Amino acid sequence: MQESYDNALLGRPDAEPPALAPRLGIVGGGQLARMTAMAALRLGCDVVILERNRLSPAATLATHALVGDWNDPAVLAQLAARTDVITLENEFVDAEALRSLEAAGRVVLPGSVTVSRAQDKYQQKALLEAAGLPVVPYARVDSLHQLRTAVQRLGLPLVLKARRDAYDGRGNATVRTVDEAESAFHALGAGGARALYAEAWCEFSLELATIVVRARTGETVTYPVVETEQRNHVCNVVRAPARVTPEIAARVSEVARRAADAAGMVGAMGVECFLTASGEVVINELAPRVHNSGHYTIEACACSQFENHVRAVLGLPLGSTRMVAPAAVMVNLLGTRQTTARPMGLERALAVEGANVHLYGKLMSGAGRKLGHVTALGDTVEQAESAASQCAAAISFGEAA
Repeated sequence: MQESYDNALLGRPDAEPPALAPRLGIVGGGQLARMTAMAALRLGCDVVILERNRLSPAATLATHALVGDWNDPAVLAQLAARTDVITLENEFVDAEALRSLEAAGRVVLPGSVTVSRAQDKYQQKALLEAAGLPVVPYARVDSLHQLRTAVQRLGLPLVLKARRDAYDGRGNATVRTVDEAESAFHALGAGGARALYAEAWCEFSLELATIVVRARTGETVTYPVVETEQRNHVCNVVRAPARVTPEIAARVSEVARRAADAAGMVGAMGVECFLTASGEVVINELAPRVHNSGHYTIEACACSQFENHVRAVLGLPLGSTRMVAPAAVMVNLLGTRQTTARPMGLERALAVEGANVHLYGKLMSGAGRKLGHVTALGDTVEQAESAASQCAAAISFGEAA
């Protein structure tokens, strides 16, 4: 009977089905796209992924997966033809390519203006500073002369960073001497493919973060402020809520909202901050997308960052960000060596009460590569961290001996 209803709707058995649900395109096919797709599918969306290879983590969930260069306007046009709204898994997509879609009347959220403001980290700092938001002192370094001037003004140590396409410590270097600074300047590719800038070293007591979601209407919600712990420049642990005073948490939420407004953001934005020893909140970086520091929200919040991102870009009302448990801790599952990403120890991990395992389905492991995460809820941060750490410790990646 159902088949006859379907055939009557289609007109003929081999016809293409009509678009009965929103069609969401996602540029990028990694774990962020995978978890965004999961949230979109729950809301009845069709999901189309664009990635540079066909074996991406999100491809198995997509209604359709396109393979191509996301900086190619012609490839983006193919994605646009299959979708109603396009969103991004990363900020590395060329803003000019996105602008070509907008000029053709396509909906891209976050838009090209927001992406251009955020993807160049030097311009990002300038944007935040112009909005009166607290940032670490910084300087442009297009030449060795500018680098030496930056060292004199900012002092040592300082952090030399690529302005674009840097993440998880890649494209960054902490330098403690003038010689180290000049070596890093050449090693990071200055004068060639990469433009650089310098940041003063920030003595911080905690690294804090929050997710702010801004709807098309300007409606804005923020998630609880969390503590993040980095190892080798890669996020390792996220503790929610952050063990800071209500005043500091409110300050982080305030600067996050103001940063989203300044960037013209629509969707979820990760905002990373430093808490200095004197109690000041300083913005470190913005990420105009769903963010690693918000993965805990899948289990710990009434509406996850991923669902709220989908709601925001589709023009739907935003959901509650309240936590459903007193505390939550997320531990990233990171690769340690170049090998296959076959998970081992899953039986022991799943036996840990209260822990939730997320594996991303990547084919290959590598040192520091994010292959999954574990989240645990608890009455206290300490209780949640104990369960999450025990679960994460049981999982490794590679071939069994």
